[in-house]
Amino acid sequence: MRLTIFSVIAGTIAVASTVQAQDVQQGRRLALEVCAACHAVLAGQIRSPVAEAPSFEAVTATPGMTSAALNAWLTAQDHPTMPNIMLSQTDVQDVSAYILSLRE
Repeated sequence: MRLTIFSVIAGTIAVASTVQAQDVQQGRRLALEVCAACHAVLAGQIRSPVAEAPSFEAVTATPGMTSAALNAWLTAQDHPTMPNIMLSQTDVQDVSAYILSLRE
């Protein structure tokens, strides 16, 4: 019985890790399509096309930056410095996962 429970948990963790990796890749694609006009979105890019827009690496280096903080920022209705970009909740989570992956 314990072996069965352990196997189910291990399998769930493996699937979750795979899904997370796919989410990061989808987030990268979305960042290149939607965000790259203003932000430096790739690892190693320092200068954003719009000088006031921070690079994604600078965003992820912000002290206390978490997935929850990014999700809140990306879903807030009023951003005086950002255009009103409509993303699904899944898209927001994928972009957040990608941004945070730049820490590694």
